[in-house]
Amino acid sequence: MKQAAVFVTLLALILNSMNASAQKNNIQKYVEKLKKDTLFSNSVVGIMVTDEKGKTVASWNPDMPLLTASTMKTISTGLAMKVLGPNYRFRTRIGYTGEIRDGILYGDLYIVGGGDPTLGSKDTLAYPVDSIFGVWANSVRLAGITKISGNIIGDDRFFENEVVPGSWSVSNLGPYYGSGPSGLSFMENLQEFRFTHAGGTGVPAKIASVYPVVPGLAIRNNIVTGPSGKSPNTDYRVTDLSRTVKFSGTIPQDKDTVTITGSTKFPAVACAEEFRKYLSINGIESNPLAYDSESYNVVPQEQIRIIGETYSPELFKIVNVTNRISNNFYAETLYKTLGKEITGVGSYDSARVAVNALMSSMGLPVRGFMQIDGSGLSRQNYVSARFFCKYFTKLKEKNDNFELFFESLPQPGGPGTLKSVLAKADPSEKKRLHAKSGSLSSVRCYAGYAERKNGGMYYFAILTNNYQARTAQMQPAIEGFLHELIK
Repeated sequence: MKQAAVFVTLLALILNSMNASAQKNNIQKYVEKLKKDTLFSNSVVGIMVTDEKGKTVASWNPDMPLLTASTMKTISTGLAMKVLGPNYRFRTRIGYTGEIRDGILYGDLYIVGGGDPTLGSKDTLAYPVDSIFGVWANSVRLAGITKISGNIIGDDRFFENEVVPGSWSVSNLGPYYGSGPSGLSFMENLQEFRFTHAGGTGVPAKIASVYPVVPGLAIRNNIVTGPSGKSPNTDYRVTDLSRTVKFSGTIPQDKDTVTITGSTKFPAVACAEEFRKYLSINGIESNPLAYDSESYNVVPQEQIRIIGETYSPELFKIVNVTNRISNNFYAETLYKTLGKEITGVGSYDSARVAVNALMSSMGLPVRGFMQIDGSGLSRQNYVSARFFCKYFTKLKEKNDNFELFFESLPQPGGPGTLKSVLAKADPSEKKRLHAKSGSLSSVRCYAGYAERKNGGMYYFAILTNNYQARTAQMQPAIEGFLHELIK
């Protein structure tokens, strides 16, 4: 009986080995087929698949550094979880300068930012802004303040004053996805402009409301009413050089209102202004203008007397949103926070230094790796498929926080950016893929983990750059590769 049991065990091991080998061959065979596909042979492609022992399963140009698009978020979020920990919370403090006499603050009230990306956000993850403002207002009352003779200051000095990385395209500065982090962010550093119209084609549209308000913002509105049955076709331009925004384009005349969401480069003063209005409604008056650190002669932070504070949700929840819906703003904040935590300076330069040092400490030479921003929007990010696989391997090893990061990655058919991927695959196969997608003009990438049918894990990256076809033409073959990993 013992001999029979040993034989059965050996046979099972041999069959599993043969099956794994066949699967490996099938993945590489599929890659060889891609090499003959003119859609891919006329592009720049990097592919790498390794198993948990570091053995190469399939490859094509694995050492070629390529544009990553949003797969770069796996670097920012994974390192943030590793360094900061899943329960890390961003802090925002309330304080004042001057003195309080007979209920009047003869000085200024400060909102001291700590980089919280969820402050004022409309995401279900975030705490409601009214509840945050309520805590701040209560702190003001408990300090004995019923009136403020000075101003409300949005203190954004937690990060250096660089709202976006210099490598971003000018065309990416205005859209909602082009919002960069601030030491005091608010509503994901976005503004909502609600437009109305009162006439036929060509009639100028009017701005009915703006939220949040940026004091002193000049709005150049060149939007006119367009034909019915059309989608809004608008352009929004903004810069951090002056408080000026410009709109152009058309909105359809069969819609009474159209809301355009764009990024703002002045979130700290927007936060201060909205809180000033909240205090006024609740009976605490101050000077009618709010300021940020750039527009006001602020005192050193150690001179601010802190009277209250609020915290963001836990980091693992922020990471989950970042990866699931590919939130650029959250990713940029995490990247700069790594720089702040490790070097003491919250800048893009310090973030690059910090990340390279982290990679070195993990035993990852930075050959084939260049990270310029946190989200992957920059076209100066370059990572090789091999580096991704090595990084994913190291991230999994001896990391108590790995499971939370792993579960944050989207899955086919699930909520998030992979919802429509592998639509025809069996549900049991879909649940074994945990990956981040990335897309820019002529760039389509996927990177992450694939749980093998017979146990174990694959680490993979497929990076396609500079293709001349439409992304819709490239996608079926890319998904074919993903299917080979899990079938």
